Amino acid sequence: MLRLLAFLMLPFALAAAAPAAAAPFKSDRIAVDVKGSGPDVVLIPGLSSSPRVWDTTVAALPGYRYHLIHVAGFDGLASGANANGAVVAPVAEEIARYIAAAHLRKPAIVGHSLGGTLAMMVAARHPELPSRVMVVDMMPFMGAMFAGPNAKQEQLAAIAEQIRKGISSSTGEARRKQTEQTIAGMVRTESMRPLAVQHGLASDPAVSGEAMSELITTDLRPELGKIKVPMTVLWVLPTGAPITEAQLTTFYKMSYANVPQAVLTHVADSAHFIMWDNPAVFRAELKAFLAAKP
Repeated sequence: MLRLLAFLMLPFALAAAAPAAAAPFKSDRIAVDVKGSGPDVVLIPGLSSSPRVWDTTVAALPGYRYHLIHVAGFDGLASGANANGAVVAPVAEEIARYIAAAHLRKPAIVGHSLGGTLAMMVAARHPELPSRVMVVDMMPFMGAMFAGPNAKQEQLAAIAEQIRKGISSSTGEARRKQTEQTIAGMVRTESMRPLAVQHGLASDPAVSGEAMSELITTDLRPELGKIKVPMTVLWVLPTGAPITEAQLTTFYKMSYANVPQAVLTHVADSAHFIMWDNPAVFRAELKAFLAAKP
């Protein structure tokens, strides 16, 4: 009888002895959607953008466990803590916290635009976390595009504040037209433009404006030397840019001089959203990046 009772109670005893499942990750700055299985890859979208920009990439490159970051305030996600104060650096810290809390073992981090800045922040400020980093069309000091590589912070602060106010105060039809005009210069593939516009219009203009102003005033160049893992930077010559490809090549080399292991690759026939405009090249680059040994 005692043996029978012990046998019947065994499943309950095992359940009690088993370690508790990890608590779901909670954040008031980001949400994370996990897709697939395999080595971990963190995908971070850009300003006023959505994790949905990675959908075609994820579908085309199976065999990985993708962690798609959704920044609060973008594409319909409630703004949460991003509604007040700084956005970019706190979001980077939340991404780092997620990687640690989810027990990801040396994930690859891939970021587009603002996501590239976030990827660099995580890698430089938490160098023990990633196995490699890919930056998709982003410089470590965006302010240089507005006032030169030696711009003074007070000069940049004035520019950033003007742009912040312009984005955050835009409403109605004027906002729609401005968003459509901006996306037309960033997405060469016309069929994909409506989706990018949709993401932008579904974003909180106050969060977008604040994040953009911070991008202009943030200079990550001095921190890049802390990144010791392999790094790939994909970049394009912006539509209508008043500089040549050769000039921009030199500028990128100067910008990333503090991370000598970075491989800088120009992607032709593409605007800012490389994953949409030149998917074949982007996927080939990403596939090689993920498969390479550290």
